[in-house]
Amino acid sequence: MKLMSNTFRNPVHGRNLVGGMVALVCGLGLSFHAMADQAMIREALSAAPPQVAETATVIDLEGNVIREGEGEYTCLPGPPGFAGPMCNDEQFMKWMQAMMNGEEEPPTTAVGTSYMLAGDSPDGGASNTDPAARTPTADNHWVVEGPHVMVIVPDAALLENLPTTPDTEGPYVMWPDSPYAHIMWPVAERPKQRKVSSK
Repeated sequence: MKLMSNTFRNPVHGRNLVGGMVALVCGLGLSFHAMADQAMIREALSAAPPQVAETATVIDLEGNVIREGEGEYTCLPGPPGFAGPMCNDEQFMKWMQAMMNGEEEPPTTAVGTSYMLAGDSPDGGASNTDPAARTPTADNHWVVEGPHVMVIVPDAALLENLPTTPDTEGPYVMWPDSPYAHIMWPVAERPKQRKVSSK
């Protein structure tokens, strides 16, 4: 107790103590930030097969790079309440950016792919008919998909003979009446679906 009292009375020791506490707090902050980044990286890469995850770049939901990669895929965690973690090639990243920016049509010039091998988040999923929907309703055909791959094509005519409902065995088209129509290709069992609010 006497040592603690003398420490605070002594200006030099006091400054050392305060400086040490600041360094400790800053260090803890950086540590927590690094832990948060690592958690996002793990979530994002859970969407990819090993060979893609190994070289992929990882970004957060604001587009900040949190892990540099040398491969052609970019992975990101799932946004709260919508879809799930995904790993996109260059074509699919441009497609997604156009959709988020509200552009009428995506700039798709070649086949693009997105891995979502972790499936949609339990509180995620998407409407199969309305690209703008962010919550399930009684009539927007919301689906929480299991592990799947998404495919975009430059010519919508290539999708004409595919089913347009998730209630099928195999691939189907999501948002079939939209310029953002794309193939959903389930590769494992579909999880429990979200309940539609009665409000």
